[in-house]
Amino acid sequence: MNKHLVELVELSKIDKSVDSFTPQIEAAQNKIAREQNKVDEVTQKIESLQKIIEDNSGKIVTYEEQITTIDEQLKDIQKKNKIITSEREMKALSMEEELAKEKLTFANEEIERLGKVNNVKKADTEELEATLEELSVSVEDIKKVAQKELSSIEKQKEGLYKKRVDSVSTIDQKILAFYEKVRKWAGNTAVVAVKKQACYGCYMKINDKTYSEVIRGEEIIGCPHCGRILYLDRETSEVEA
Repeated sequence: MNKHLVELVELSKIDKSVDSFTPQIEAAQNKIAREQNKVDEVTQKIESLQKIIEDNSGKIVTYEEQITTIDEQLKDIQKKNKIITSEREMKALSMEEELAKEKLTFANEEIERLGKVNNVKKADTEELEATLEELSVSVEDIKKVAQKELSSIEKQKEGLYKKRVDSVSTIDQKILAFYEKVRKWAGNTAVVAVKKQACYGCYMKINDKTYSEVIRGEEIIGCPHCGRILYLDRETSEVEA
C-alpha cells in the first residue's frame, strides 16, 4: 500500500479514537446537567414560594395598618355620637360606622386567610429546602464521579493528540490538506475501507477500474460517488476470498 495512504489510514484511526470520546464526555456532562436542572427547578420553586409569602406578608401589614386606621375612625364616630343634634347626623354616622365595621371584618378575614396561605407555603418551602439539600449533595457526588471520568478521558486524549502530532509531522502537507478537506464534511469517514467492491462510506459499488486501483494501492484514490479516500481492507478481503 502507498506509504502516504498507510499514513492517512493510521491518522484516520487516531482521529476516530479521539472523536470516540465525545459521546463519553457528553454523557458525563449530561449527568451533571440533568441533576443541576433538578436543583435549579427546586430553587425556582422555593424562590416563587418565598415571593408569594413576601407579597402576602406585605398585604397583611397593609391590612393591619387599615385596621389601626379603622379603629381610630370608630373611636371618632363614638365621640361624634355623643354630640349629634339631629336624626340626619345620626343616620350618616350610623352608615359610616357600618361601612367601617365591614372594612374591619374584611381586613381581619384577609389577614387570617393570608396567614393560613403563608403557613402552607412555608411548609412547602421547608419540604423543598430539604429536597434541595439532598439534590445538592447528589449533584456534588455526580460531579466528582464525572470529573474523574473526564480527567481520565483527557489523559487518554492527550496521548492520542501527541500521537496525532507525531503522525501529522511525517505526512506530506498537500496530502494532509486533502485529507483535512475531505474530513471537514465526511468527519471520521474521510478514509474508508473498500469491502465487497463497495465504498464503506457511501456504500455504493465502485467500478472495476477504480477497484483495481484501490487493490494496487499505489495512489490515493477517492470514491467516484462520494469523494472519500479509499483503501483496501486486506483482512476482510482475505476472508471474503
